[in-house]
Amino acid sequence: MPIRTTPPHAVVIGSGIGGLTAAAALHRRGWRVTVLERAASLAPVGAGIGLAPNALRALDVIGLGDEIRALATWQGDGGMRTPSGRWLSRTDARAAADRFGDPLVPVHRATLVDALAARLPDGVIRTGSPATLTDPGAAATGRPAVVTTPDGDLEADLVVGADGIGSAVRPALFPRHPEPAHAGFTTWRVVIPAPGRPFAPHETWGRGALWGTQPLKDGRVYAYAAAAAPAGGHAPDDERAELLRRFGTWHDPIPAILDAVAPGEVLRHDVRHLTTPLPAFHHGRTALLGDAAHPMAPTLGQGGNQAIEDGVVLAHHLPPTADTGAGLAAYSAARLPRTTAVVRRSARVARLLTLTSAPAVAVRETLMTLARFGPGLALRAFDGIADWRPPQHPYADRAAGHPGVGAGGERAL
Repeated sequence: MPIRTTPPHAVVIGSGIGGLTAAAALHRRGWRVTVLERAASLAPVGAGIGLAPNALRALDVIGLGDEIRALATWQGDGGMRTPSGRWLSRTDARAAADRFGDPLVPVHRATLVDALAARLPDGVIRTGSPATLTDPGAAATGRPAVVTTPDGDLEADLVVGADGIGSAVRPALFPRHPEPAHAGFTTWRVVIPAPGRPFAPHETWGRGALWGTQPLKDGRVYAYAAAAAPAGGHAPDDERAELLRRFGTWHDPIPAILDAVAPGEVLRHDVRHLTTPLPAFHHGRTALLGDAAHPMAPTLGQGGNQAIEDGVVLAHHLPPTADTGAGLAAYSAARLPRTTAVVRRSARVARLLTLTSAPAVAVRETLMTLARFGPGLALRAFDGIADWRPPQHPYADRAAGHPGVGAGGERAL
């Protein structure tokens, strides 16, 4: 067998959070990487994302964890409320950091995408380049994978399908598997300019509806809403007006946030999830990650976080000189059970969101209120999720000054 003199080539289809994380992690491992993005720019779809402790530790692997930790707002007086404003439970950002070793860091998706892209060499990301998986390849026989683009075919030692919930790579690998199904509700997301006064983070749960407010480090506010609704619905006028109809009478600061939203700036998406897991996250020389592999309801805020985990675990199992087939099998074995559990837990919380009967909502509020009397009770929902650690030791230089990091700069394991 001839000795390879050039690095193996990985083609990543999709430049979202998971795809860019995988590209950055593979690049650090020594792979030559090409990222193909259908859109004309890297402008991400979506407004904000909450990066949980598990994702921050994954980002340490590519040297980005501390940069994102610096964006933590450390708002202390948050919690869950009713539409009238009554507090059901209170939470503190430092309580989560004490339990899991890191805070929850809300950031704009564009901020994270830009930071991930900066970890890659110039010319790696090709925008305006739709891609089709023509051949998934065969690691056992040495047959490369083939991706077809408008500029011609690319042969690859590895293809990463990171093309989102509507993935074309997923059905190419598993054509008989069910597609993601409607989860029974719709979401809206928006970022407003810095308000005149601070807003505490909170989630407000009503009958078949939810509102969330998260301040960002730069002073802006990320707000999201969800409501039980059939698939395919749209506002008869504009989505801001729809939000006013649904949430305009809820407690302050929700009306003030809606007043600050410009028409046409609200993102609306039906929620779909895949509760029947794929048989594997790979076939041939091709891997799936993020929403292409395990789309989930956003009710635990883990979709993007799990995609980040996927990217660093994939690179961990694929050093450039290792057997690609064995590495991909190890990746599936590591990620499939974990993400399946998170998908199912997210689906259970989604069922609580869509409750509309008064007795059922009253029971739900009672359970939420109990969290007030048991410190850490609400946080226990994230045990086994937020406490995850990557299989590889972080590459990042650690700086003291945030929970979980010792004076010498190394995370206390």
